[in-house]
Amino acid sequence: MRRRRLVRIGLVLVAVVAVTVTALRPVYVRPRTDAPAPADAILVLGGAHDGREQLALRLAHEGLAPRVLVSNPYEHSAMINRICHGGYSFEVVCFDPSPRTTRGEGRELASLARAGGWHRVIVVTFTPHISRARYILGKCWAGELLFADPAPRLSVARWAYDYIYQSAGYVKALFEGC
Repeated sequence: MRRRRLVRIGLVLVAVVAVTVTALRPVYVRPRTDAPAPADAILVLGGAHDGREQLALRLAHEGLAPRVLVSNPYEHSAMINRICHGGYSFEVVCFDPSPRTTRGEGRELASLARAGGWHRVIVVTFTPHISRARYILGKCWAGELLFADPAPRLSVARWAYDYIYQSAGYVKALFEGC
């Protein structure tokens, strides 16, 4: 009797996980991205160095924006330091967000956009973060946000982690303003 009960509970848990993963697939695995278009700036959100910095620099080099904003909450990243002090044909603005979260990045974006009279910004982050970043940055700034993704290859374990992490982040964001 007890064994059957455990099997039933296990099957229910597997079903709940399967439904949740399937329901959240469009949010984390296949979020809406946008075709890059001319913008006032390109914002690189902090996180893993997964190609987002290179994508932002390439888009700026192609002439899509006159400046790249790099969230730099890193204390000792040689790559970010090179980007922040490199000699590019476009402006590179590095900033340490406060707080060191997407919300802090949204606050900095809003401040810079208001000061510069910006209307459109290309945001570069990684796939599982796009939907949550769109939600949070949209709470901070009413301008047009276009999202680009370097499409890093993620392991199954990383996808599982990001389902949990991004979901918890969404819940937190529901109760926070910008």
